Amino acid sequence: MIRQDILNIEAYKPGKPIEEVERELGLKDVVKLASNENPLGPSPAALAAIRKNLKSLNRYPEGTCFYLKKKLAAKLGVKENNLLFGNGSDELIDIILKTIKGPDAEIITSDTTFVEYKICGAINGFDVTAVPLKDFTFDLEAIRSKITKRTKAVFIANPNNPTGTFVNAKQVADFLDGMPRQVLVVFDEAYFEFVTEKDFPEMIPLIEKKNVIVLRTFSKAYGLAGLRIGYMAASEKFIGYAQRVRQPFNVNSLAQAAATAALNDKKFLKRTRECIAKEKKLLYKAFLKLGVWFKDSSANFIFVRLEKDAGKVFQLLLKKGVIIREMSQYGLTNYARITVGTRQENIKLIKGLDEVLNSK
Repeated sequence: MIRQDILNIEAYKPGKPIEEVERELGLKDVVKLASNENPLGPSPAALAAIRKNLKSLNRYPEGTCFYLKKKLAAKLGVKENNLLFGNGSDELIDIILKTIKGPDAEIITSDTTFVEYKICGAINGFDVTAVPLKDFTFDLEAIRSKITKRTKAVFIANPNNPTGTFVNAKQVADFLDGMPRQVLVVFDEAYFEFVTEKDFPEMIPLIEKKNVIVLRTFSKAYGLAGLRIGYMAASEKFIGYAQRVRQPFNVNSLAQAAATAALNDKKFLKRTRECIAKEKKLLYKAFLKLGVWFKDSSANFIFVRLEKDAGKVFQLLLKKGVIIREMSQYGLTNYARITVGTRQENIKLIKGLDEVLNSK
């Protein structure tokens, strides 16, 4: 009854919810720094739009995200037919793979990146080639060397989750130069809004010139993770085919209204970016003092190495009411990913880490 290839797939493991920790451990005021969520909450404009649209929940949502698509296309400088929206980037990854699926096909990504590329690839019947990172960054040269006639797509998280590193404009240009025509290169830019580096590549202008797809989300900088909404920017031709695969009414009406309003909330986006930049510096300084190695991050989280087993540190921090993300699922037993929180949340983390790491 069950597909044989499904037996070997490990289900995605999300960050532990606050409510679960409070219930299991009898704690209050638990801080979650595990899932790279916006510490300031949702955009106030998005909340207002949600309240305004509650009365129409008896109606099906607009099937093509018409108003959101129109606003976002103008913002990005693309045609409306270059955009497709999904129930988070997860669904968009699945749509891409369903659109290009074929016999004896493979996709290539990294061995330490967003796990949904591998999971979704396996579910859709692709062989998945995972190439090791180089200095915790996507090794584009090594990936290029692995491309064969069977390769249908390459998935690159930029900045990368969980390491926070990015591949720069020159590296990307060299990588795309002479790329075989049958290979789609998918750049997952979930953390794009937090990038400040000037040599970060601009991929949106390439969607009609190269076999490039860009994924972005409203979950992180816009604070709408609970509504599940993201978008794909690609050639009109590819979007046309992908629309055939997309499920009807895949983006709910509240998500559409909230995302449309959030795009106009420049003040909130600015406040979010300033908060992350400021608090990231605080955490860098604290980690140096604690002797915790970290990788400079272009996202809203920090990749760290701990002297103690990260799984044990994770459990000890849980008891102190702090949730982080340990990296054992990647075979990195001494590493963790820590979301940048508010000042109050970060101080609680620093205090907890100090107690855990310096306990005998």
